Amino acid sequence: MRLKRLLAMVGGALVALIAAMAVSYVSDQRAGEKTLMAPTPTAAVVARGAYLARLGDCAACHSVPARPAFSGGLRMRTPIGAIYTTNITPDVSNGIGRFTLTDFDRALRFGVAKGHTLYPAMPYTSYYNTTPADVAALYAYFKYAVPASSVPNRATDIVFALSMRWPLTFWRWLFAPKPSPFAAAPGMTNEVAKGAYFAEGLGHCGECHTPRGIFLQARAATGADGPTYLSGAVIENYFAPSLRSDGPGTLGEWSADEVTQFLLTGGNTRGIAFGSMTDVITHSTQYMTSEDALATAKYLKTLGFPGATPQPSFVYDATEHRALKNGDASKPGAMLYLNNCAACHRPDGMGYERVFPRLSGNPIVQARNPLSVVSIVLEGSRTPRTGASPAQFTMPGFAWRLSDQDVADVVNFVRTSWGNHASAATADAVRRTRSYAAPE
Repeated sequence: MRLKRLLAMVGGALVALIAAMAVSYVSDQRAGEKTLMAPTPTAAVVARGAYLARLGDCAACHSVPARPAFSGGLRMRTPIGAIYTTNITPDVSNGIGRFTLTDFDRALRFGVAKGHTLYPAMPYTSYYNTTPADVAALYAYFKYAVPASSVPNRATDIVFALSMRWPLTFWRWLFAPKPSPFAAAPGMTNEVAKGAYFAEGLGHCGECHTPRGIFLQARAATGADGPTYLSGAVIENYFAPSLRSDGPGTLGEWSADEVTQFLLTGGNTRGIAFGSMTDVITHSTQYMTSEDALATAKYLKTLGFPGATPQPSFVYDATEHRALKNGDASKPGAMLYLNNCAACHRPDGMGYERVFPRLSGNPIVQARNPLSVVSIVLEGSRTPRTGASPAQFTMPGFAWRLSDQDVADVVNFVRTSWGNHASAATADAVRRTRSYAAPE
């Protein structure tokens, strides 16, 4: 009898598995619009598509050094193994050359291609709100303006059975927003709505700056979803800071013009881009029109905790500067800062504008999570090269010369000096960060 019950349980599990796989297959085959008509690829349509591809930062993932543009191959870590971005050139064998507009739309907004759900590393969970005209323009650009490349796609490094795609269908059902063209929220001005369309959609700001749940889903998709949206999140080895305006470590003290300058050049008087944001500036936002960049900035400035108590403005405190000037480096981390950091960032923490960022009042330095500062000390950083800032400056990494405790001490010195007030980093946290950053 026990054997019969066991066999019945195994049989039932197999039936359930087959049924789930069948449901996934049917759902993926039916995803998307029925039939879309591709537009005439006029010069204006293709140019619009090229601009939108910049806004969507397609090159950052699908173009890698020493390979043809958009031929894929970027390695991306996931909790279950590495995946590699795909060839999205119009090559008929390895790229999207056989895609109709309907196929392209299905992949871009619905997250389904070649009959299966895509890994959400492809940010279709943000692209879902792209308007039909913009989808068509993107299609025209990739179909007619991008050179075809025969570079084959690389299989994932995910082991079987974790590599099976059918469970992704159910993830998409549960967590991906329902594809629908962008519609402005009530009360939005046309300018703010233009910024929201970019930030919530092709700009996919939430993919890095919004925290995720236990199933790796973004906990909010738009500003209408509440204060979690763009409130800051850990991404790889960095903490993508809050883009809201509701406290220390946020954009609260940045003006819309300062945010605009940052998007277009990668820096302003308050800070300089670092980590993967450097690539975003280099490949994407520097190409925005000034009108679109300002609209995005004004949208971000609308985000804050409703009813929150206004945060006090940053006030510079010269105590540590005076101590260092008088030869007092008794504060933990002070001597490390003098020996390794002060030549560029200055003993007063003010840095040199657009070259070496100021540390006093810097929202990254004051962010609630010290991970980014720890990673920058360990790995170094490089300013983005843009049309407005063609010179590039590099900060070396100090992993080779500073112990875990040294890094924690200098990070904590920076996070608690010149008026900064932020939580402490620990040597154990530095050790984990160092381990994650080490080459595999």
